Amino acid sequence: MTTSTAASSAVTADRYYSVPSDAKPDAISGERAKKLKYLAGGVWQESKTSKYMPCYNPSTGAVIAHAPQCTAEEVEEAIQAAAKAFPAWRDTPIAKRTQVLFKMKQLLEENLDELIYLCAQEHGKKWDEAAGDVLKTIEVVEFACCAPQMMKGESLMNVSTGYDTVQFREPLGVFAGIAPWNFPAMLPHGWMAPICIVTGNCMVLKVASFVPQSAMRISELWKQAGLPDGVLNLVTTSRNEAEILLRHPAIKGVTFVGSTSVGQHIYATAASNGKRVQALTEAKNHALVLKDAVIERAAQGIINSFCGCAGERCMALPVVVVENAVADQLVEAITRLAKEVNLGLAYDKSTGLGPVVNQGHKEFVLGWIETAIKEGAKLVLDGRTPKLPAGCEKGTFVGPTIFDHVTEQMTCGREEIFGPVLCIKRVNNFEEGLQLMNNSRFANGSVIYTESGYYAREFARRTDGGMVGINVGIPVPLAVFGFTGHKLSFFGDLHCMGRDGFLFYTETKNVTTTWFTGTAIPAKVSTWDGTMTRG
Repeated sequence: MTTSTAASSAVTADRYYSVPSDAKPDAISGERAKKLKYLAGGVWQESKTSKYMPCYNPSTGAVIAHAPQCTAEEVEEAIQAAAKAFPAWRDTPIAKRTQVLFKMKQLLEENLDELIYLCAQEHGKKWDEAAGDVLKTIEVVEFACCAPQMMKGESLMNVSTGYDTVQFREPLGVFAGIAPWNFPAMLPHGWMAPICIVTGNCMVLKVASFVPQSAMRISELWKQAGLPDGVLNLVTTSRNEAEILLRHPAIKGVTFVGSTSVGQHIYATAASNGKRVQALTEAKNHALVLKDAVIERAAQGIINSFCGCAGERCMALPVVVVENAVADQLVEAITRLAKEVNLGLAYDKSTGLGPVVNQGHKEFVLGWIETAIKEGAKLVLDGRTPKLPAGCEKGTFVGPTIFDHVTEQMTCGREEIFGPVLCIKRVNNFEEGLQLMNNSRFANGSVIYTESGYYAREFARRTDGGMVGINVGIPVPLAVFGFTGHKLSFFGDLHCMGRDGFLFYTETKNVTTTWFTGTAIPAKVSTWDGTMTRG
């Protein structure tokens, strides 16, 4: 698929971008970059900002778009559009809101190849990983269609004599979704928008300026699905203007995915301004490989887990803790398989590993590799100068990199690298390995490879990880269960997706009723107005 066929049909005024006729062709691709817009009140508008951020194709280094750093006034415009749309959307029957999601699922499936290509092109995920990004979006849209069942309240007749109580779940208003760059489709339009929208709320999405086009194109599909203007709004902006979302009185809640330091700030700031917050943050997931594990199969799972998505996911597996008895065997197997991974264009379906997102992140990952070397870790496989096919010379690639004999004193084994870098730690037994893993300040996921039912059960019971894999390298639950990070991998009380997702986007209202017709009027109404059942 070429860029021209991947892009949607002819550019019109109501698209998420324009292509200025006076724009200079890119030196690498020879094509003019798109000038991106922002969405407020159902209208794609050109920003008045003078600051635009270049968006790259990390496979080639070409500039493919420029994203506006929207002004404070434009962020305010998006918030006001959402607030204006809320009353009518809240009062729309839930069955009709759900019909929009049914249509949205259909449109996502009809435009699947276009969205996969767009995600691969702007982010660098290889084809099947980009497909997963979009398919996981569809998964949550499907799950959100169960809203009529999930939003049903509870009731009890004659809770006290002549009194009945009914409990409802209602939307709150406008939510802000602050999405990172590592899953351009799934995070804004899977983890954030569907449940927020179907429960009757409105949303302002702040998407990552590095990779905004997947989210923008999917926003166009929401409108095509029949979503009323203003229910979903989208901006790209700097952290300064994004701060408005944390303090604005019209925003009732904030959902965030990103770094722990930013997540802590968002949680503290938004909560102190009376908002609900869920902040999903960093990780340093570990796998424990016991001596009874099926080594070759474990190695295959580990390769997928640390190289998949170029390691740029919070459920990656950047650390393997292995029993000494099989450590050499496991390192040999992982290294052999890692050497077989071919790098190339993300949208070439034969590619085994795509680039990292941009040059700045490549330098970040390379910096961590240098740190690990200085800290004394043994470099088993060096991915700093990988072999690349023609056309990728200016891409931002890091090959699979493996370090052995990493210790607890080394920061490379404790901090999030967010690249295709694996750290191997050696232990004597299960107990030592479990303690080492639980010493981490992060606790998104944890994995064990074993054929022992006893150790698998002990691990599941005692690990700090919020999402546990038993011989499963990436134990991301389906949307029906939600995403349950622990420790410094999450800030908040209600997780995203699953039942928690519906609770986060709604509040409870209890209605207690009694009727006077046909009953004797009491001489005196009690202090508790009939709702006391004791005494």
